[in-house]
Amino acid sequence: MTAPTDHEERSILEAFEREEFRSVASAGERAKFKAAARATAVKDRRVNIRLSSSDLNDIQVRALAEGIPYQTLIASVLHKYVTGQLTER
Repeated sequence: MTAPTDHEERSILEAFEREEFRSVASAGERAKFKAAARATAVKDRRVNIRLSSSDLNDIQVRALAEGIPYQTLIASVLHKYVTGQLTER
């Protein structure tokens, strides 16, 4: 389920579909970004964890609000934590 788009998002999407956006990255930068995306997207291991029912419910509610599967949200949070991108407030 995807969240409804607002006016700004629709205008950006329409501009993208009209091919009004051009990359400012060099060919070398694009290659580097593609390689990083491929490495990040590789999910070659499975993990089972136990969570409290209330934590899982809260995660599922947050994921629904973000419009993503809850497993994707969990993987994203863990990735951000191990790469130092997740910080306490």
